[in-house]
Amino acid sequence: MNYVTLGKTGLKISRLCLGMMSYGSPAWRDWVLSAEDALPFVERALEMGINFFDTANVYSLGVSEEITGRTLRALTQRDEIVVATKVHGKIREDPNGRGLSRKHILNAIDDSLRRLGMDYVDLYQIHRWDQETPIEETMEALHDIVRAGKARYIGASSMYAWQFAKAQYVAEKNGWTKFVSMQNHYNLVYREEEREMIPLCRDMGVGLIPWSPLARGFLAGNRTRDKGGETTRAKSDPFAQEMYYQDADFQVVERVSELAARMGYKPAQVALAWLLNKPGIDAPIIGATKMYQLEDANIATTIKLSREEMNYLEEPYVPHPILGH
Repeated sequence: MNYVTLGKTGLKISRLCLGMMSYGSPAWRDWVLSAEDALPFVERALEMGINFFDTANVYSLGVSEEITGRTLRALTQRDEIVVATKVHGKIREDPNGRGLSRKHILNAIDDSLRRLGMDYVDLYQIHRWDQETPIEETMEALHDIVRAGKARYIGASSMYAWQFAKAQYVAEKNGWTKFVSMQNHYNLVYREEEREMIPLCRDMGVGLIPWSPLARGFLAGNRTRDKGGETTRAKSDPFAQEMYYQDADFQVVERVSELAARMGYKPAQVALAWLLNKPGIDAPIIGATKMYQLEDANIATTIKLSREEMNYLEEPYVPHPILGH
């Protein structure tokens, strides 16, 4: 496993980040694995050299954080890993049970640390933009969390580039902690981030850790225009069909499959390799509910694609509406 620094920080992270949304309560999503079933995946990830693990307070309504903390404590030393979690989504039914207000953020970090069984997280991220809270309030609260030692760094997730730029400006203007990372929606069939967000982050030295690098499994090449897919997640994930499944998306997958066959790899490996070969990408966040998915991702980190091969995969792409904010 190779390691890079997250953006322009000194924090060393593996080229792959294991997304912990796949582990929690099957009652939340039927494809989610229980704590017992999650253990071998985290163990294998550590054996492979993955040191970066990402969860969120809303994943399985906190159970994912509990499993993340308990599993990592059993398998490794806290100082040897990088743990990230997120805040924004609804975690309680009361009016202040979601969002990015000072009240919710300060409550949420303490709740997340309790579930994780940790004194701090390495990366605390806002899961989305909050239209109802002034960004000044949010950034000051995040700064106070860093100053209190409850988070080492802060990051953001899917939003418009102007919003991210505004947040960074507000932090710099007031001498507060700035975001060091952007967890955005980016893959071969959703490349709208190339227009503004990715150039902005690269210019600022902000690390890119994209979510859904395989388009919720779409880029594995096993989905059809009429049936969707055969896996449990494909059958119960309408979000994927809402975002992808355009004719041009299938044309991209056909090229991925064709190039993978020529190179002797699987489509998922080539699709992930494309992302890893893009400039500015630090660590895609991968999900794994079958062990071969983790092994395939590991192999993808070794695949080098030529400029001609990258262009071949990219050529059929057509613009998409903004998805995932």
